Amino acid sequence: QGSLLYLDALGAAFPRALARRGTALLHWAPGCPRAPAGWPLPSLYCTPAAAGSVPSRAAALRVQLLFALRQRALHVLEAGLAAELHDALVALRTEWPQLAQELALGRLSPQPGLPEGVRHQLQALLTPDAARAAELRAECARGFEGIAMRLWPQLEVVVVRTAHGAEQLYCDSLRQADCQGLPFYCPFYQAAGALLGVNLWPAEPAPRFLLCPDWAFCEFLPCPANKEPRTVLLDELWEGREYGLVVTAQPGEHRCCTGEVLRVASFHKQCPTVEPVHRESQTLSVRGESIPEEQFCQSLCRALRMWPGARLIDYVCVESSLLGDSSGPCAPHYEVFMELQGLRDLSEGQRYKLDQCLQEDFPVYKSFRFKGSIGPLRLHLVRPGTFTRLREALGSPLPMPRVLREEQLLRLIQGSVIS
Repeated sequence: QGSLLYLDALGAAFPRALARRGTALLHWAPGCPRAPAGWPLPSLYCTPAAAGSVPSRAAALRVQLLFALRQRALHVLEAGLAAELHDALVALRTEWPQLAQELALGRLSPQPGLPEGVRHQLQALLTPDAARAAELRAECARGFEGIAMRLWPQLEVVVVRTAHGAEQLYCDSLRQADCQGLPFYCPFYQAAGALLGVNLWPAEPAPRFLLCPDWAFCEFLPCPANKEPRTVLLDELWEGREYGLVVTAQPGEHRCCTGEVLRVASFHKQCPTVEPVHRESQTLSVRGESIPEEQFCQSLCRALRMWPGARLIDYVCVESSLLGDSSGPCAPHYEVFMELQGLRDLSEGQRYKLDQCLQEDFPVYKSFRFKGSIGPLRLHLVRPGTFTRLREALGSPLPMPRVLREEQLLRLIQGSVIS
């Protein structure tokens, strides 16, 4: 039902988007192919289903990119996560000569994480296309700003199933560079493994989702919580207020506090439409100060504007408790790992700007810093490609965590620090 609503909204806003083989899918679903957003119309897709289920995320996205490049008359680029489209186009920047050669020869090169049996199965679908390979070489040689529209001149829209929260950073990056001039459409809202809402307004820049009452049983905890919190139901929500989401996805299942906070944006007839605000699991707190991910990101972007020439590629935070003895004898603090473009190093004064912005934006944090209960933030730069490897190490197609909680992922990011 959700996919049918999506296809109806997509077709109404972009009539050519439902053309046969006019959609390319970029999504990694290791071990089990996941149904794409438009599964009721499998003829929409030019991407073989087997390409997305190989063990390696990098190999899956590269193969899917190759099949997308074959199809010049694309109307839709669809990705499960904005980060998947971002990483596929990063691969295009570095591997376009090899991709062009594979297009010209109709061959799929061996690569780590791509089983030979699957490679032969996919290669049987390829045919040599020297003209398309020449076009790819010519466009990539011109640079990558607006590359999507140049490689696929009939492209109408980018569909991203998860584009809010942590994924917003990748959407912004794509809009500014590779996907200039293209609208982005996020059709679904999912939490706790359940499809809860659909976005019926593809032309609106900020996604809002109509909560559908019969898809799962949803309850809502008003924010901020009272001393004795009581959940409310769909018909008790107020426009403009924020609520924590509690879901029972199927009859007989336990109630699940999802950790998602939603804001009621409006009502469509009698049903609320909501905007995701933040994930409580991604809140920074070493002394109970609680800095939400989206507000931390705003402070980070403000500090970034004070570093001339710097462009943020990606970032992640760690609370010092996860660092153990390696953090040294100091007060609890945050450590931030960033990948920047345009700057190779930051002075101590530039690094302090982020801590200063946090103090200006969060009085409780400033109070703890003044008393010495929280130590100064430490900022590290990591080498290019670190976050692509981190997403591979996550092992599943989930939105990027902004606060690391696992030592294995922490060691990976620490091993990539260059400054």
